[in-house]
Amino acid sequence: MSNTPIKTFNVREIREQFPALRQQIYGKNLIYFDNGATSQKPQVVLDAINKFYSKENANIHRGVHYMSQKATTEYEESRKKIQRYINARKSEEIIFTKGTTDGINLVAHSYGELLKPGDEIMISAMEHHSNIVPWQMLCMRKGLTLRVVPINERGELLMDTFEQMLSKKTKLVAITHISNTLGTINPVKDIIVKAHAVGAKVLIDGAQSIQHIKIDVKDLDCDFYVFSSHKVFGPTGIGVLYGKEQLLDSMPPYQGGGDMISKVTFERTTYNELPFKFEAGTPHVAGGICLGKAFDFLDSIDLKAAEEHERFLAKYAEDTLDTFEGVKIIGEAKNKTSVVSFSVKGIHPFDIGTLLDKQGIAVRTGHHCTQPLMDFFKILGTVRASFAFYNTKQEIDTFVEAFEKSLNMLK
Repeated sequence: MSNTPIKTFNVREIREQFPALRQQIYGKNLIYFDNGATSQKPQVVLDAINKFYSKENANIHRGVHYMSQKATTEYEESRKKIQRYINARKSEEIIFTKGTTDGINLVAHSYGELLKPGDEIMISAMEHHSNIVPWQMLCMRKGLTLRVVPINERGELLMDTFEQMLSKKTKLVAITHISNTLGTINPVKDIIVKAHAVGAKVLIDGAQSIQHIKIDVKDLDCDFYVFSSHKVFGPTGIGVLYGKEQLLDSMPPYQGGGDMISKVTFERTTYNELPFKFEAGTPHVAGGICLGKAFDFLDSIDLKAAEEHERFLAKYAEDTLDTFEGVKIIGEAKNKTSVVSFSVKGIHPFDIGTLLDKQGIAVRTGHHCTQPLMDFFKILGTVRASFAFYNTKQEIDTFVEAFEKSLNMLK
């Protein structure tokens, strides 16, 4: 890969739309390398949040007055935008949730009700805790077996082993599209084909992928796809579960309350149609509307050029960090995206992160909610720099200088 940034991608113009990037931390210009945890928000999203709460705040789906009708229209239009963006067949297949974790728990509870003792759930060794714990809880509740696909030292799934582990007992494969710790891009399309061949359904954790690569759920043929708004330049507190219509129809509701019902008596309740069957209570109306604005923003940029720019940043950062004695890159998959995790021999990640923070650089340190993965690599944690398309080569140069200064202080 060339060490020249992508010329067709105007990073400076993109950065102008993110006011949070223009601030100083401890007297230093902010360098924000914690995008794997949450992304910053473009002005169009910030304006939409302010506009909604200033002029349009109303509950949706139930009111006949103007503001309620307007909010309902905008909220449902956001659902359609997301449907179009990920190429779902119907907007009814887009379920608003609180985020990726909530979406996974919804599937674990509702689809889990269809499973029987002896059935198997399959995950991988690189999963985030939110794609481990709900399945452990389901297995304990229903008498199921949880199986874990191993990885190699590069941080890649052992696909031959995965195929050998599949059987008629496998009812669901829940797999991350991109590892939040390693940056590994898993071959999800191949995984889906192989899982479907034994009759298993597939859930893709897209928390780290939808903001980096174009997602087409119809082409992937996944049964479920989940992601969080706040990682894709939208507000916190809202996310999306995509599910195939027929499958969602077969699943019982996750929660009971207003809006998810058709008729309630004290004797029995009949449930609403999709997507409302899974959306009990007053939703995060502003969040849903503003998530739609975030997708408008994504539609306005060249996502392919953005992806190439991010890959350049990750490769440049890795190549530079590799020149330091004692630095070990954790996650060296052949196919990976803009995450660089590393450890330094004899130095705790927290100490490095703290010193970088004092120099205006935001990175993440620790186990990144992937403790089993840390156990596999026999480390306590890593320093993680995770990039977005608004980051620059110059920021990485400054980060490397600050890292070298930190190392000299810690030796």
